[in-house]
Amino acid sequence: MFKKVLLVFVVLIAGFAAFVATRPSEFHIERTATMQASPEAVYAQVVDFHRWNAWSPWDKLDPSLKRTFTGPTQGVGASYAWAGNDKVGEGSMTISAAQPNEKITIKLEFQKPFKASNITTFTFKSTGDGSNVIWAMDGQNNFIAKAMGVFMNMDQLIGKDFEKGLTDMKTLAEADAKQRAEEAKKAEEAKKAAELPTEAPPAPAAKK
Repeated sequence: MFKKVLLVFVVLIAGFAAFVATRPSEFHIERTATMQASPEAVYAQVVDFHRWNAWSPWDKLDPSLKRTFTGPTQGVGASYAWAGNDKVGEGSMTISAAQPNEKITIKLEFQKPFKASNITTFTFKSTGDGSNVIWAMDGQNNFIAKAMGVFMNMDQLIGKDFEKGLTDMKTLAEADAKQRAEEAKKAEEAKKAAELPTEAPPAPAAKK
């Protein structure tokens, strides 16, 4: 009896493994948001890792998160490493390409809770009075990731975090854009005021 149960168990495991092997070897997760801010204003929120803690959906999951910044302050070569609780794990991000106000490519390396290497991209497209921001992540599915995908919808799971991050980014970028517009308006008003002709003082009355 025991041998029969063991045999059934082995067959089930083998069948599950065979099914998992047929799952996609690559994944792509993408979310888009429209913001009333120029590509320049939104790009500034992403190209500098020091700004991520204000909108990143993961930075808020661990108040004691340890952050390490290396390389340039922003742009290609800038790197950000983190180490936190079980919710955020441990890993690093490095900007590998940056087209100002158009696209940022980031190499994403996870160390904990599991090792993985993915590519994250942010694309910024002008809409005339604002921007469309596309946040995407691409990578390879190993056997464990494929198995997890059988029980969890990774697109919905990670996509939900992308949506939250984009919502917070939208708030910050639009506030920044509004501030820039107000400062530009004040500067223009000051310039016009400085260009106005100075009224000459009245001439002294002639003596009789």
